[in-house]
Formats: sequence, structure tokens, C-alpha cells
Amino acid sequence: METGLHEAKYNGNMMQYMEEKKPFFDSTLTVIKLAGLADVVSKENITFFAPPSGSVFKSVKALNIRLRSTGKDTVSQLSQIKPEVWKNILSQYIFKGSNRLKDYPQRDTLSYLAFPGQGYTSYSGRIMNIGVIFNDAVILSDKGEELSRVAYAGYRQLYLAYIPDLSNPQVSLVNIPVATSDIQPTNGVLHVLTKIIHNFGFNTNIFIEQAISAGINPPTK
Repeated sequence: METGLHEAKYNGNMMQYMEEKKPFFDSTLTVIKLAGLADVVSKENITFFAPPSGSVFKSVKALNIRLRSTGKDTVSQLSQIKPEVWKNILSQYIFKGSNRLKDYPQRDTLSYLAFPGQGYTSYSGRIMNIGVIFNDAVILSDKGEELSRVAYAGYRQLYLAYIPDLSNPQVSLVNIPVATSDIQPTNGVLHVLTKIIHNFGFNTNIFIEQAISAGINPPTK
């Protein structure tokens, strides 16, 4: 059995779907608009690995800790971070065309040579690794003891991975699991990333450095 939602047709575009799912996507929607990507997410045929609002909150919180430690004013509004920063990072979650879980190759984090997933060019032009983890099928006894295990025959989970060093594309990947896959709005496919372990930008330090180097705007009244 595969995880997530499948064949989940939605009569509306991706932006409309996320608008219906507030507050889960509240900050995500704000970031999309600040990045100038609202038309892309609502009109173009794309596959979007959507980071939930919780992921954005965690990265901004980390940014504020850094700002506070250096005696600078913290960010109270997402609009204080420059649009180009939001666009550059958010574009790494967007891919042209429609791809469902079944369209991606197998990945195995313990056997990259055999099942490496595949590199895909994101909307920002950065190569990201995408693949499906085929879990083992395990049968347990009434006492919870393992009776049998069949490799790769269990449920399947889609992963989006950030590649820190593109010259070594199988080293130190930042692997983010998809919590819900194959939502199908009218303009493509939406996969929702887990909010538990994912910070917006994959590498929080990169997000922080980009935000600070671009300059933080003062809050608007």
C-alpha cells in the first residue's frame, strides 16, 4: 500500500486548494505571493512539493535567533525578507510538468548505487533528487515478534532531497519525506512535505545567510 492521498482530484488550482487548507498553508501562501510565484502556482502545469506553514515558521524563528544574537532587529513580518530570497528558495520546491508518486524512480538510502532516485531540475534551475522509498513488508506475531520480511514489498513513500554538493550528488543529502502525495488540482500535482522535520530552505543556515545578506526590510505599520 502506498502512503498519502492518490487519485485525489481537486476542482481548482493549487493556490485555491491551499487557500481551503488554512492555517496549514497560511505562511506558505504568503511566501508564494511575496516571491512573485502566485501565477506559476495557480496557472502553470507544475509539480509542487509544498512546505507547510510550520516549516516556514521554524526557519524564520532560527533567523530571528541569529539576528537577536548579533543585536539586530528581528523579523515580525514575512514581507521584511526580500522577495528574491523567497523566490530563490521556494523555486527549489517547484518542477515543471505533472509527476505523481508512480512516475518517480526508487530510492534506497542504504543502497544509493542500486537505487539512487533521480536528479530533477527545479524551477530555480537547481538539481534536486527525488525518489520513492520502497519499505519492506513485515509480518508480526501477536506478541510483536517479526515472523517474516519481504524487501521492498511494503508501503511506498516519496522523498524530495536537497543536494548540498552538486559535484557529489549522493553525499549528505537532506532527505524530506512527503506526508501526503498525489493531490491533483487542475494545474498539476501537489505533494505536501512533512512539517515535523523540515525547515523551509532545507538548510536553515543557507536561508539565514541569504536573508541577512539581501538585507532585512523594516516592518510596515
